[in-house]
Amino acid sequence: MAAGSPLNVLGGPLESCCISPYKTGYFRDGYCRTDEGDQGRHVVCARVTAEFLEYSKSKGNDLTRASPQNSFPGLVDGDRWCLCAVRWREAVEAGCAPPVWLKSTQAKVLEFVTMEQLKAHALDLE
Repeated sequence: MAAGSPLNVLGGPLESCCISPYKTGYFRDGYCRTDEGDQGRHVVCARVTAEFLEYSKSKGNDLTRASPQNSFPGLVDGDRWCLCAVRWREAVEAGCAPPVWLKSTQAKVLEFVTMEQLKAHALDLE
């Protein structure tokens, strides 16, 4: 990403969340970054779990269903994907939040969740 790019929650450069076969993120460039047009704030890079996918479906957002016209493949347990900050927070509160990659999660998420919540679910905490 170019100079002036968003930072991750650890203060470093935002790393890619996933690149193939479909690119994730609001901009479909593989990065969990946002702008004012992204009402969902797709800034959490997560490894989705079956439990989270079922939870999201129960809330009216079936992430397992493909939508090719929107470049969305449908997700399965283990996929990496940029999730909405508020939905991830709700999943934390419900006890079913999927694990996250901090280096690929945009710092903007800290407007919605705490660093402690993220660290408790981190896959790349060193």
